[in-house]
Amino acid sequence: MQALFKKYTESSLILRITIALLLGVGVGLFASQSVVDLLAPLGELLLRLLKFLIAPIVLFTLIMGVNQGDIGGVGRLGKKTIAWYLLSTAIAMIVGIAVATILAPGTGMQLDSEAVVEVKNQASIVQVLLSIVPDNLFAAFAQLNMLGIIFTALTFGVALLKLRESPAYGTAAKQVLTVVEGLNAATMMIMRGVLHYLPIGIFAIVAGTVAEQGTETIKSLAGMVLVLYIALIVHAGLYVLAMLVSGVRLGKFIRHARTPVITAFATQSSSGTLPITMNAASSMGLSHRVSSFMLPLGATINMDGAAIRIAISAVFAANVIGVPLDLMQMVQIVIVGTLATIGTAGVPGAGLVMIATVFAQVGLPIETVALLAAIDALVGMGATALNVTGDLVGSAIIDRSEKDDGVEVE
Repeated sequence: MQALFKKYTESSLILRITIALLLGVGVGLFASQSVVDLLAPLGELLLRLLKFLIAPIVLFTLIMGVNQGDIGGVGRLGKKTIAWYLLSTAIAMIVGIAVATILAPGTGMQLDSEAVVEVKNQASIVQVLLSIVPDNLFAAFAQLNMLGIIFTALTFGVALLKLRESPAYGTAAKQVLTVVEGLNAATMMIMRGVLHYLPIGIFAIVAGTVAEQGTETIKSLAGMVLVLYIALIVHAGLYVLAMLVSGVRLGKFIRHARTPVITAFATQSSSGTLPITMNAASSMGLSHRVSSFMLPLGATINMDGAAIRIAISAVFAANVIGVPLDLMQMVQIVIVGTLATIGTAGVPGAGLVMIATVFAQVGLPIETVALLAAIDALVGMGATALNVTGDLVGSAIIDRSEKDDGVEVE
């Protein structure tokens, strides 16, 4: 038994995950519901393990990332990060609208006036901005308020960075950083253990997703799903182009990015995949200063896949009711959709909230969200995979940029 476990742990992780995906699809399609229900706790355990690691990873890595440079360097890195995330999200919206306008998903479909779907109210932009500052530090961690956790990490990180220069508190600040560094190392050690369980959890999650969706649902809205995945591929092509222009080693990037992308695809959670994404960034040689700053932010505010999903869903809804979008509505979708993705939880189901928000802004019928809810998991899987890909691509490009600028990126 010990020899078998050793062989399992020493085999290629991507091979184990690929086998888990294929087995999950097979079980979901052909096994009985009782078997799928029996496997469900295994998938739930993986999601719990990943969520368990989110808060410590964001807190410790961001504090360490801020303190691996000076104030000027943090400001420069912050500007590059925000610029990349806003630009890539806006481009994703444009790609989604363009592909959907050409391929016209939803044309000829009829809207069921009795179809309803429960969608939680999306917070206003002002509320999102206010939520960045948590009114209760412990509640922010308990509720996994990512914006609140990021604010806490950045605030304490910058404070420690300043205190290190203080004659009175410099020694104490360095001691605190040493403790944080040790806690960060312990978190990464735990994460390596979770990686061994990853294929088992993915197998159970995929089996449950495939069994729940069923072939009839997939067939009825196959056009919408196909258009979305075409747009995702187009945007991924733009990532490749951006990396080639920036001098990023594409082969090395793909080799290490596969695991977090597949994990995101299976779990539909950008935030939940963050531990795996951080590990991949380290494996591909990205500087800890850049990846520890960009990836926790990206898991919260960089949602390229979600942006494409919003854009295509809007065109789909317009085609269903037979009223094509005009130019002004398209511009509104790009602006509102870009803002709506910021601060929206990177967890399964959050996409419907963003879609409903944009629909309300541009006057599209909320009832069409009920149609889209039927394929929520299928489109969410692809969108989340692109979200995580975009986080890693941005980190790789900014890392390359920092090196080109002659900045130390240890």
